[in-house]
Amino acid sequence: MKSFLLLLCTLIIPTLCHAQKLNNFKKVLVIVFENTEYKKAVSQPYFASLTKEGALFTNFKASTHPSQGNYISMIAGSTFNIISDKNIDLNERHIGDLLEDAHKDWKIYAEGYPGNCFLGKTSGDYARKHVPFLSFTNVQTNPSRCAKVVEGKEFFTDFEQGNLKDFSMYVPNLKNDGHDTGVAYGDVWFKKNFDSIFHSPKFPKDLLVVVTFDEGVLFNNQIYTLFYGANVAHGAKSNNPNNFYTLLKMYEDELGLGSLNKNEMSAASIDDVWNK
Repeated sequence: MKSFLLLLCTLIIPTLCHAQKLNNFKKVLVIVFENTEYKKAVSQPYFASLTKEGALFTNFKASTHPSQGNYISMIAGSTFNIISDKNIDLNERHIGDLLEDAHKDWKIYAEGYPGNCFLGKTSGDYARKHVPFLSFTNVQTNPSRCAKVVEGKEFFTDFEQGNLKDFSMYVPNLKNDGHDTGVAYGDVWFKKNFDSIFHSPKFPKDLLVVVTFDEGVLFNNQIYTLFYGANVAHGAKSNNPNNFYTLLKMYEDELGLGSLNKNEMSAASIDDVWNK
């Protein structure tokens, strides 16, 4: 029945797709790794093990090269023709705007982030290009919104205290995300730091974890993407074409946010990885 209603609103009255709230999850955590082609990522021990407990996307493509345009498209529905990793300042809307308009909240955990709305390009193993919210002027110029970007360690405190927001993003540093060290290093780090989180009795039943990469290294830009947690069918695989815009559409629909009216408007719904 749900699939029929989604088809109906998509084909006949598209605005209803973004008006209706779905029920697969109530909160989402996005974890982003770096620069690895799908086949190499899915062959790593921990990334592979998660496919038995989560749902793997076998035909998921990133948006562009290099990194920064992908991170921007994850939260804003467009690359805005970004073709470099230099600092950018965008006067555009993003998912943070939709969340706040819907009286929901967001928080970004970035390893090595210096705090105080730091807008420099790098600091040690921290890179601004991997924290897309800081590229939007309506965050840069608003101290209360800048304060939603924090150092990565706060995630573990918030998790233990049950204080995760409606939308969260965890951004590992340049070593832990595999950018400077390779995917095998990132795989070991991921298991060490998050396996206990995923299997904790405190893991929220309504939390969806999205594990993805910013880009592949080959021309087709296929990347590992996996869902874990709320209502995800264990061991499911989706062969449908998916990308960062289908993810953004899903966040908008599931959390009842409305739409940014960018590329996610024409994106397909993700409906083949959930428990029926």
